[in-house]
Amino acid sequence: MTVSKNIEGPYTFVDTVVYSGFTEKDNYDGKSSNGAITMNNSPTKYSETNTNYANTNISKLVANKQISGVNKEWFNSDGSYNTSLYPNAIDPGIFYDKKGNLWMAYGSWSGGIYLLQINKKTGAAIYPGRDGKTRGGNKIDRYFGIHISGGYGQSGEGPYIVYNKQTGYYYLYETYGGLMSSGGYNMRVFRSKNPDGPYVDASGKNAVLPANTDNENYGNKMMGNFLFQRDVGDPGTGDGYGYVSPGHNSVYYDEKTGEQYLVFHSRFPKTGETHEVRVHKIYMNKDGWPVVAPYRYAGIKQTRIIEKDAVGEYKFINHGKETTSTIKNSVYIRLNRNHTISGDVKGKWKVTGKSRVAITIDGKVYDGVFTMEYNPVTEKKVVTFTAVSKEGVPIWGSKLANETDEQVVNDVYNDLSLGDTDKVIADLKLPAEGTRHTQITWQTSDSSVVTGSGKVTRPQAGSNSATATLTATITKGKVSRTKAFTITVLPYKTAGIVAKYNFENNLNDSAGNYTAGTVIGNLIGTSGGNISYADGKKGEAAVFNGSSGIQLPAGLITSNSYSVAMWLKPQALTLYTTAFFGARDSNNWVSLVPYGPVNNNTMVWSGSTTWYNGTTSLTIPKDEWTHVAFTVANGKLSVYINGELKYSGTDFPDIFTTANCIFTLGVNWWDPAYKGLMDDVRVYEGALTREQVQKLVQ
Repeated sequence: MTVSKNIEGPYTFVDTVVYSGFTEKDNYDGKSSNGAITMNNSPTKYSETNTNYANTNISKLVANKQISGVNKEWFNSDGSYNTSLYPNAIDPGIFYDKKGNLWMAYGSWSGGIYLLQINKKTGAAIYPGRDGKTRGGNKIDRYFGIHISGGYGQSGEGPYIVYNKQTGYYYLYETYGGLMSSGGYNMRVFRSKNPDGPYVDASGKNAVLPANTDNENYGNKMMGNFLFQRDVGDPGTGDGYGYVSPGHNSVYYDEKTGEQYLVFHSRFPKTGETHEVRVHKIYMNKDGWPVVAPYRYAGIKQTRIIEKDAVGEYKFINHGKETTSTIKNSVYIRLNRNHTISGDVKGKWKVTGKSRVAITIDGKVYDGVFTMEYNPVTEKKVVTFTAVSKEGVPIWGSKLANETDEQVVNDVYNDLSLGDTDKVIADLKLPAEGTRHTQITWQTSDSSVVTGSGKVTRPQAGSNSATATLTATITKGKVSRTKAFTITVLPYKTAGIVAKYNFENNLNDSAGNYTAGTVIGNLIGTSGGNISYADGKKGEAAVFNGSSGIQLPAGLITSNSYSVAMWLKPQALTLYTTAFFGARDSNNWVSLVPYGPVNNNTMVWSGSTTWYNGTTSLTIPKDEWTHVAFTVANGKLSVYINGELKYSGTDFPDIFTTANCIFTLGVNWWDPAYKGLMDDVRVYEGALTREQVQKLVQ
């Protein structure tokens, strides 16, 4: 805790509120250098912390008789901290109860979420002093406070408790799973009539877990990975609207209006670890459980939704109850005038009050509200619904415009595209379905060029390009329409060297196949850089000053079989900095990274629908020449350091599927620019053998 008379500071340290992770006896963790700088591949230790509990505030509290001695349950039999039962002391959330008392909920994973009362005048913790039980049966620990959620190593973090005077409940929000894009982060909520619990979900399950229990069936799920998928023929652009790993929320509750807003961070489909903050409106269903608006808050004034407004087709998402990295894609349903639900999901629906909705699917009743929200894909206001079942499963719906089959077919016809069909070098993805289950079938004029399923056969090197016509037949109900595409398939390039940059006082391609490189600034798309020249591995080398890069000609690589080789002499090693970078777009790229995100290894790193880490288990040294090469052969990646194979793996993504991909040296769109020397950069069509790589080194 730190304090200040002014919100902008300066703040003065007062005390530590609570410690975790301490041990029964002396133990030096050797991890307190706050990310030690690596010198010559060995960590430099700044300090070591003795994690003995005697070095925390516990000894003083015992001496002052504020707590009744040391609890032996804090430790395992070997003296280590008991993570199954006790918390990680992070993620504090402060709240006042209805009597004006101040509390702090805290904790992450491990032994669960705990609650300490706080002196509202001083900010100091009010430790229970003795072990016991609350009136609701929750465990009280003399030091950590009241156990209110989780335990036994299950996920759960970011606790945030809000009292709602309209319902008379305290709501405990927390997040399960892991926050990375593959972690399945998802928000949950429990409630209690008392600030100290017990907190339960809609089915009555206590937030405090028993041993050997998976927590995914505990807590009302509020939101997980989802995508309102934009299908061919839908308005707008892109893949649709959705989140990946949304969580670690707080809640703003306006006591005057009763309005509530969920504030959280999220990743997004196909964008890796990029994350942003989002705000969504919260509504209460008839049972007093919060349900979240499907779209981010946009200041839309709410009006009453009546039955005739609600009837129609919807994109529908069932978030399920599980913690999973799988994205829940939308399906199609129709709320019919006779109160039935048809489409991909069958059931019943009814309006139960002012904009309230009850939906029955597979015998489960979901209670919630109709709302008017702003759809950022269509850029229009739409009717939506949000509801939750007594099992804690949330569902969402987003209404589509009312259209005839003919209008839908025309929408698909106008939107259907195969991209640039003049320079095809990879198999085509031919959609088989458009919006609202519109059927799309394909025929080809020449299956030796491209089949009706999109499989492309490229002509051999030295041959002319091949052409064929693909015809799509778009059908919904009794309405059909056709659309034709002329496909031009480029031949393979002659195997061998594609481009070679020797940097003999210029940026020319000495292989003579491409134009010279161009000096750019510290990021792709910026100008003002400067490249100089100095003695290299052989002849001259390019000198990168840490604020400049080189943009190479587009289209250097146009297949899934290629090689890149170069000499590097870095003067600095900075995280994520690229030496060679190639990208189809900002979401699909390959980067040769001297100092990468996995243990600071030199690696080939790729971002696409999933991340790929081709790590070498070493970091190339500064101020020394190192030869680095990597080859890709139809999904097999090999990485060589000084001619030695340091990584080999499969399922490497096929990134360069268009003829105009971007290629650079020393810079990308996001990270610090390369500082050091670079020489003899070579790009090959096809995968070099180990012997060929070794010959380059020699």
